[in-house]
Amino acid sequence: MDKIGAPDVTAVITALWRRAHMVLDDEPHVLDDDLGFRLANVPEVLAAAGFLPGEAWLGHPAMQARPWRASVVARARLVEDLVADRSRDGLAQFVILGAGLDTYALRHARYGDALLVLEVDHPRTQHWKQARLHALGLPVPQALRFAPFDFESGNSWVAALGDAGFDPATPAVVALAGLTQYLTQDAIQQTMRDVAGLAPATTYVATFIVPPEAADPADRHLVALTAQINQARGTPWLSTFTPDQFARLARESGLHDPTIITSATLTDRYFSGRGDALRPCSGEQILTASV
Repeated sequence: MDKIGAPDVTAVITALWRRAHMVLDDEPHVLDDDLGFRLANVPEVLAAAGFLPGEAWLGHPAMQARPWRASVVARARLVEDLVADRSRDGLAQFVILGAGLDTYALRHARYGDALLVLEVDHPRTQHWKQARLHALGLPVPQALRFAPFDFESGNSWVAALGDAGFDPATPAVVALAGLTQYLTQDAIQQTMRDVAGLAPATTYVATFIVPPEAADPADRHLVALTAQINQARGTPWLSTFTPDQFARLARESGLHDPTIITSATLTDRYFSGRGDALRPCSGEQILTASV
């Protein structure tokens, strides 16, 4: 989407999935977020993401991939619950790596300035997002800071955070959701090493995609098909891991107590007793680790 300076396809579809959950799925909703959709709801942006002019976006095949839709809202809810838990213990900094169209800071602005929220993403995406916030008349919360950064540049995102007011001596939650599959293993490991160099008691949380054969049998075709679709549209998955491999990578990078949160755990936590049988895809798992 370079021509219009908009976010990449994955950021747009993620925002649409979060809105689709509110429209297509039964209550209670795991996450209520339509602000990302409001940001992305520009004809040129939707068309660049594969939504043809005049097409009802809810009818797009991507929106019907219920397990991925559930994974998107479950991982966001998990991270937000983690931040809420840590905030009760005095957490002062929340870093969102690859923030895209994330709206946490906008939806939680009522909590004031006690928690500094730092969004790290490509400069082009961040400039576009800020322009959309202005166009929609959505004020930027005082506690929200933007830190432009290209993860494949070889430079330090920690330095970019410092320019935005981040204090490396103060514990933080650092979240990397929905991104590792688009990064090389070297870039992922460097990010983990950077986190390991932050203040003690910092928490790292990251999603990762497993190879199709490591997913539950019911999800293997969906995972393989999604990989093919991403390859065809020019956003290939560069890295997949088994849970053991990703946990080992975290340990080798200097992080402690790596814990895998499976899709089954997410189902028990957020989707039990639902009438619509919605559940997250086992093709995506989550790791938490500490400094």
